[in-house]
Amino acid sequence: MEKPQRATRARFCRLLTAGLVAALLAGCAGESGLRRGSNLASYRHITIDASKRQDVALTAMGLIGTRYRYGGSSPDSGFDCSGLIGYVFENATRHALPHNTEDIAAISRPVPRGELNVGDFVFFNTLHHSYSHMGIYVGNGQFVNAPSTGGRVRIDSLHSPYFARRYEGARTLFQE
Repeated sequence: MEKPQRATRARFCRLLTAGLVAALLAGCAGESGLRRGSNLASYRHITIDASKRQDVALTAMGLIGTRYRYGGSSPDSGFDCSGLIGYVFENATRHALPHNTEDIAAISRPVPRGELNVGDFVFFNTLHHSYSHMGIYVGNGQFVNAPSTGGRVRIDSLHSPYFARRYEGARTLFQE
């Protein structure tokens, strides 16, 4: 009798752990604001002067080392990837952004990879669906991002095997 209870308890713990890990790895994916019923119309016409690109990059790099926290949007509590982007853009450009990668992709314009510029968004498919992770391009094939649970805001390379395989594209809000 003891053995079946232990096996059931162990199976329950594995399922619970798998569920928690999946939820934590979801990181930035979240629900799309469009499905939550939020109105993206107020964000759709954001254009930011290109002179703010360096401010965005410097603000993002100043947050390197900040801890990751799912749903986080401040240096004090930590960041998830879209929370990091929102905080950086709010502070560097005075433009509020949605706290969701899919929504940020929806309000921004595509940029060909060969035309990436400092401050542009880079998007990745890390959870088997589009726009599940993002970062801020800072030049030389590098981007700042809040990677995942247990991590910290850091610089990664677009050429690293992990991100190169998952790269989905770049987008921008900057007007040249």
